[in-house]
Amino acid sequence: QVQLVESGGGLVENGGSLRLSCAASARTLTNYIMGWFRQAPGKEREFVAGITWATGRMNYTDSVKGRFTISRDNAKKTVELLMNNLKPEDTAVYYCAARRGDQAASLRLGVNYWGKGTLVTVSS
Repeated sequence: QVQLVESGGGLVENGGSLRLSCAASARTLTNYIMGWFRQAPGKEREFVAGITWATGRMNYTDSVKGRFTISRDNAKKTVELLMNNLKPEDTAVYYCAARRGDQAASLRLGVNYWGKGTLVTVSS
């Protein structure tokens, strides 16, 4: 069982930055992929970024490449999403996610554990 708790959401202006953090409670995350999804009002939940815990290999959806950076801290068991150059279309509830596996891109295929989400609002 893995519990995920997000923090760091809020209101930011167009072009601004935010850092989301997700704390994971698990004995070990070595065999997990961690990442972030988001769900905008009236839209389906979509994959944003993933990272393989063991290797640090990352995967991003095209719309955030060059703007968002995912990272993990082994000692703290946290995964972070640094979001730069935010746009109004990035407004969404952001969810931390975890999946057993070793390929960051496979997080798109399914999730074993979800956090409760944190709201990011980008004003125009």
